[in-house]
Amino acid sequence: MSLNAKQTVKCPQCGHMSEVTVWNSITVKDSGDLKQDLLRGKVNIFFCPACSHTALMPSPMLYHDEERRLMISFSPCNDELLKKQLFDNVQKSSKESGELNNLEGYNLRFVADYNELLEKILIFDNGMNDKTIEVIKLMILSQDLEKAQFRICRFGKADSDNTEFMVYDEKEKQTYTSSVPRSTYDTIHTQLRETGVKPYSFGWEMVDSSYATRLLNGFNN
Repeated sequence: MSLNAKQTVKCPQCGHMSEVTVWNSITVKDSGDLKQDLLRGKVNIFFCPACSHTALMPSPMLYHDEERRLMISFSPCNDELLKKQLFDNVQKSSKESGELNNLEGYNLRFVADYNELLEKILIFDNGMNDKTIEVIKLMILSQDLEKAQFRICRFGKADSDNTEFMVYDEKEKQTYTSSVPRSTYDTIHTQLRETGVKPYSFGWEMVDSSYATRLLNGFNN
């Protein structure tokens, strides 16, 4: 069930008070339209009617797609230490509640970035796995190691022939596209499976560039 609550928010820009609907959970089978609003970047975004200031609401949210057996725990956070603590809390509470017993075969993800949340949804919507995608993203960034530290690579879109990635260079303030053959994805995905990487989770996971680096170094699941 999708759940929300009304909050009265003071605009940090001009001080105007306005009411915002904050979604605490989104269940796709009950709220298809809400999912589309999320993908358009309209969910849990504060908009001030007085000065047009926009900001992400600092509220955690649980995304559940039963059909794709995907669950994402989203806790907005920019601090790496706090992010780790929040992730640990999700893992701990999940084990204590016994909820993992009801989530067999699921991909369980923890993210702290709004764009990463949307990216995960799009990856699984395209019938792909984010573990493979993260490895490919590392490969794309490694093509220019001198600039890699200034670049962010995101999944863009996919069809039967190619997978497109968006690469944003924070230093140059430019966005580039990189297209990878679908056969490359299939090959890497098969290779990861052969090394023991499962297509589902044993518990909550943070699947990001650090995770992909560990995969390439021989770690799996």
